[in-house]
Amino acid sequence: MHNVRQICEDTWWVGASDRRLELFENNYPTPEGMAYNNFVIMDEKTCLLDGIDNAVRDQLFENLAHVLGGRPLDYLVVDHMEPDHCAAIPDLVRRYPELKLVASMQGFRIMGQFYPDLDIESRKIVVKEGDTLELGRHTLRFITAPMVHWPEVIMSFDVHTGALFSADAFGEFGALGGNLFADEVKWTRTYAREARRYYANIVGKYGPQTLAVLAKAAKLDLKYIFPLHGHLWRQDFDRILLRYQKWASYTPEYDSVCIFYGSVYGHTANAADILAGKLAERGLKNVRVYDSSKTDVSELVSRAFQYSTLVFASSTYNLDIFDGMDHFVQDLVKHNMRNRTVAIIENGSWSPQAGALLKQRLGRMSNVQILDPMVKIKSSVTEEDVEQLDALADAIVEDLAR
Repeated sequence: MHNVRQICEDTWWVGASDRRLELFENNYPTPEGMAYNNFVIMDEKTCLLDGIDNAVRDQLFENLAHVLGGRPLDYLVVDHMEPDHCAAIPDLVRRYPELKLVASMQGFRIMGQFYPDLDIESRKIVVKEGDTLELGRHTLRFITAPMVHWPEVIMSFDVHTGALFSADAFGEFGALGGNLFADEVKWTRTYAREARRYYANIVGKYGPQTLAVLAKAAKLDLKYIFPLHGHLWRQDFDRILLRYQKWASYTPEYDSVCIFYGSVYGHTANAADILAGKLAERGLKNVRVYDSSKTDVSELVSRAFQYSTLVFASSTYNLDIFDGMDHFVQDLVKHNMRNRTVAIIENGSWSPQAGALLKQRLGRMSNVQILDPMVKIKSSVTEEDVEQLDALADAIVEDLAR
């Protein structure tokens, strides 16, 4: 049975949610599933914006058939060729044989790689920056958004309604519960965290490219923002746009401290908690502590985007950084994390290595200040180590006060 909703003039949401999905991109935990948004504009010509994932393809077909009401589907705009949005393309072509496909040149190259047997040439319309597609009252103007977060990405702006179909930008993890718009839920309290985790892990590597798209969006007369995942926007755009401005420029949300530790038997965790307490005694608020072995790395990366000062505490393990911490640090480097102050706590029982290796790997990130002192623990925390933690707490507070 169809499940659709009209979201603005002549425009319908025809998407679906997959609550069974446990790992988005087979990598990022999605305990509340994932939403896939698709949109149909009903004008003199009919236009579907983007396909959908295989898991919810049948729901899209039922929704689309209901909205079309027997009319043909004239255009499919492919803003993004990632498989969670393009799996339905071959079936759409079979169901609507006169369908024209609209995408960037790079989008068609990738489409041919995924579907080498699909007849693309006879139905393709290649668009670039500033090109338009006339549907009747509605005109789509295309905006290139390369590497946000694939090279072929375009966004589609409906000049008539002021709706920006923004591809993967401005999305979030999680299924939808009927309330499609961010103003229908307690978005800041409940969903902003998943929007940050989504951005940091999916788009976060491409901050400069995201800033370029934000500059383009600032010139539009926006009335709606319709991303491919998560809630839709029709008001309070700054709640998402200002967050993207911070995340894309690697500007922290909080001038405070997030402590990450990798601990085998609890002694390094003890040092992390002692430091957190000392920071609180010195008046710092919103201090957070995370176990890198238990907390998924996607959440750790998200918190690193949120905080200005990051503390990495690690046991030495196999003459290296402890596994969960090592994975986390490598992921931060891959995501081009920058503009942070970091501090290091090392633990080692006979051949300490974690501190030097952390300093080396964190030093690969741009504009990173590594604070002194590096705290060096041997096995368990001693009174002398507490003095080191006091000194580090003082250095962190002094740095934050600048």
